[in-house]
Amino acid sequence: MDQKNSAMLLGLGLDNQDGHKRITQGDDFYLVGGSEETHEKMVETTIRFHEKLDRKGKVLSDLSRDEFHDMMREAAEK
Repeated sequence: MDQKNSAMLLGLGLDNQDGHKRITQGDDFYLVGGSEETHEKMVETTIRFHEKLDRKGKVLSDLSRDEFHDMMREAAEK
């Protein structure tokens, strides 16, 4: 990650009961933990979120707090 794009999305799942370590990472996100179902939901939401960012021609660090919350809420609803 470069200085210009210094924002990072962190997803943390706390419902893991099977002891399996789940980690998914990208250029500006890091998803850790959760049950298989929870981790998959975090991955799918992150993909939809980044698709929205791409359509807007923005990167994570470009977003205001409100814009981030709105986009994340929309991505999580599907």
